[in-house]
Formats: sequence, structure tokens, C-alpha cells
Amino acid sequence: MRRSSCALTAALVFAGVGYCDPAAAERLIASLSNHRVMITSNYTGVELVLFGTVEHDAAGGARHGPYDIIATVTGPREALRTRRKQRVLGIWVNTESRTFVDPPAYLAVLANRPLDAITSADNRRRLQLGIANASFPEVTNNGVAEVSNDPFRLALVRLMGERGVYSEEPNAVTFLTPTLFRAAILLPAQVPIGTYDVDVKLFADGNLIARTDSAFEIVKVGFEQFVVNAAREHGLLYGVATTMMALLTGWIASIVFRRD
Repeated sequence: MRRSSCALTAALVFAGVGYCDPAAAERLIASLSNHRVMITSNYTGVELVLFGTVEHDAAGGARHGPYDIIATVTGPREALRTRRKQRVLGIWVNTESRTFVDPPAYLAVLANRPLDAITSADNRRRLQLGIANASFPEVTNNGVAEVSNDPFRLALVRLMGERGVYSEEPNAVTFLTPTLFRAAILLPAQVPIGTYDVDVKLFADGNLIARTDSAFEIVKVGFEQFVVNAAREHGLLYGVATTMMALLTGWIASIVFRRD
């Protein structure tokens, strides 16, 4: 009955998914300003708002200490490869590469203060909090494994950060009241389409006391979606059409710019 009450409260208040632990005195409820982001030809990025509240159990009483929030936004997963370039005979060539098995194409870690000030290093590793503790399994000679202090992993994180799809912001979450918080999720223009998971964790005195999760979807609409569907579902016709369009464009250009 207690779990049913928790789920019902979350649905009515925020239309989100709540966390309810019989041993905890708090319940965390969170949701998003938009659960569906539509990409059109003029899409240059968007900002979603994550908001939520901490509800106290009437029987457990209120906690006197402050709360901390760590929200992790994970995008669709896809295989990625990093390459190392070296100078060989005066020419820069790819000499080594490393394939990562389904790392997230988007990863954002939002918190109200630095992660090391919120919880211990052991908890951060165990809960995979922060980009440094995220899982990036690699294809090695012995199969698939996590490789610590790997320069290829560091290069992957650096390159994804330069693209704006990996970020860790220790001051992105703001407590409007002692129990009400909000945070902005920045989605740049180059984010991939797909489903994004949002995992929100509540900490007090360095311990995880509650958590909740939500999700949103990024989709293409309009002419862009028509092109994607045509290329995926009618590959042969799409190829013939693009070839004919290229030939027609070249023929028109030859007439326009012809010199008699």
C-alpha cells in the first residue's frame, strides 16, 4: 500500500516516476519540462528543465541537514572508435585504434556542488557518478573489459566534450527551497536522435537516500524525417532518386554557366 501511494503521488504531482523506500524518511519526485524534442531544419539546440521536490514521510520526520542532487542524463548508445595518429615518413597516419562497446552518445552529469563534496570516492565508483566513473568497456585482445587510465578513453571523453555532448557541471542544480530544485539540460545541435534516460539521485550526509528516473525522446520531424525514412525503408529508390537529382543539378549548372 505504501509503494502504491508513492507512485500515485508522483503521477498526480509531476507526471514523473517516484522513488519510495520503506526505510527512508524522504521521497524524491522529479520530471521534465518536455518529454519529446522535435528536430527540424532550423534546430540549433534546446534547453530542457529538470525539476523536482523532496517529500518527507510524516512518520519519519524532516531531516535537519541539507540535501544534494546528482542527475545523470544518458543518451542513446552506439559503438565508437578512437584512433591515434603518428608521423610516419613525414605523413600523419592512423597507427592504433580502440573500439568502445556502446558508450553513450550523450552524457551530462548535473549536481548542486562538486561530486567529491557530495559523497565519498567509493560511493562515486560504486554508483558510477561522474564521467570519470562512467562505464566505457573496450574491445581488447582478451575480449571486452574496462581499462583504467587508458589514453584512448581519455581521448574519447575529451573529443566528446569538445563537441558539447559530454559535460559535468557541479553547479547546474539549484535548490529554490530546501526541498524544491531545478536544473537545465542543454542539448546542442549535434545531439543524436533516440531515447535519453535521466537518473536523479538524492544524497544527505554523503549517503544515497532516494532516487528517481525519467526519460525524454529526440526525434526528427518534417522533411528531415521523410528523408530518413526513405533512405531506411526504400534504399534502392532513394539511391536512384539522389543520383538522378545530382545529374539533373549538374546538367542545369552546365547550361547556366556555359560559355558560348
